[in-house]
Amino acid sequence: MVLNNLPLFPLGSVLFPGSVLPLRIFEVRYLDMIRRCIENGAPFGIVSLTKGHEVVQPGQSEAFAQVGTLATITHHESPQPGLRVIRCLGQQRFRTSRIERLKHGLWVADVSYLAEDNSIPVPEELSSCRRLFESVLARMPETTQVDLFPGPATEAQLSDCSWLANRWCQLLPLPMEMKQRLLELDSPLIRLELVSDLLDKLGINSQSAT
Repeated sequence: MVLNNLPLFPLGSVLFPGSVLPLRIFEVRYLDMIRRCIENGAPFGIVSLTKGHEVVQPGQSEAFAQVGTLATITHHESPQPGLRVIRCLGQQRFRTSRIERLKHGLWVADVSYLAEDNSIPVPEELSSCRRLFESVLARMPETTQVDLFPGPATEAQLSDCSWLANRWCQLLPLPMEMKQRLLELDSPLIRLELVSDLLDKLGINSQSAT
C-alpha cells in the first residue's frame, strides 16, 4: 500500500511499532502538522535523523533514514500558547520514495508500507530475554511503563518475538544507527536473536533477573 504526502517528523531517535512516544511540539512547522493530524485523525511519520538537529537552525540541512514508522496521536493537550504536548503510538513501518520539503520547512513523502512482522513465539533458547524483561517491568514504576508501551503487557505480547524485541530495542542504550538497523530487519526472530546477543555483550543476562 502506498500513502501519498505523509508528513514526516525527523527525530534523533527511532520509533518501533507498538512503542509509545511522548513529544513536546513548539516549532511552527510541526504545530500546524499536528493540528491537521488531530483534526483529520491522520497519522504522521517518524524518521530518524542522519544529519541535522531536531530543532531546525538557520542554514541547517537535514537528512534522515528511508525507513520509518507511522505514528498515531493517542493523547494531546495545549498547556500554553505555542506548545502542544502529545503522546503517539508506533504503528506500521514504511519506506519513503518521493520526498519534498515544503516552503515552511515541513517534509512530506510518498511512502510504501512494509510488511508487518509475523507472529513468532519466543523460542526456548531466547526465553531468558522474556524473563529478564518481566523482571525489569516488575521494578519499573507504572508511570514509566505507560511512556514506553500501552500496558499492562499481556501473555500473548510477552510470548511474541516481535513485541519483545521491539520493547528491548526501546529500552537498551544503543546507538541510533544500530536501532535503525534493528527496525529495518524483516525477521522479528533475528531481531530478538540480536537483542539477546546485545544483552550478553552489555553484561545483562538472565542471572540479572534473580
